[in-house]
Amino acid sequence: MYLPAAFRQDDLTELHRQITNSRLATVVSHGPGGLQASHLPLLLVADEGKYGTLYGHFAKANPHWCDLATGSEALVIFSGPDAYISPSWYPTKAEHGKVVPTWNYIAVHAQGQAEVFDDPGQLLQLLGRLSAHHEAARPHPWAIDDAPSDYLDGMLRAIVGFALPIRRLEGKWKLSQNRPDVDRQGVWKELGASSDERDRELARHMAIDH
Repeated sequence: MYLPAAFRQDDLTELHRQITNSRLATVVSHGPGGLQASHLPLLLVADEGKYGTLYGHFAKANPHWCDLATGSEALVIFSGPDAYISPSWYPTKAEHGKVVPTWNYIAVHAQGQAEVFDDPGQLLQLLGRLSAHHEAARPHPWAIDDAPSDYLDGMLRAIVGFALPIRRLEGKWKLSQNRPDVDRQGVWKELGASSDERDRELARHMAIDH
């Protein structure tokens, strides 16, 4: 992605945190049928490989997994909070008026070649870990063992798993770093006072980075 130096995020801990906090990823690849994109929940194993390894699964009926099985490189997009930025939030607007709207956002891109698998044991372990991750905050979390074994067997036959060792990892934290400090303060203040939780979340990232 286009990555000006002011917005570049190289801190691996921060990149991994954003991946973990992104509930749904977009997996994109190009194969014989052209471009394909699937929206999937993924699990990051941070200590596998230089940048970590991503795990997920496709419905077997989804032809997208065939591209990965034949070695097509995949791009995985993790989108963080984003917000419209009004020029009226910049104090410098009153000085010269030379301001325009923009959009602030956080995004992480991971690239690599996936290894596809359909072993029932591996798939069951993956589903258990994914479920545990997303159920962790619930007062009465559901566990994979709560489902009948024969039902699970049928479900496992209907999916294909994959592991994607991350070969390249990029992060973009576009948080008005290219604006004068007074303008950045104005953006942070307005986002923090917004009624939209997504705006307030982005403001929290600006406060951390400020």
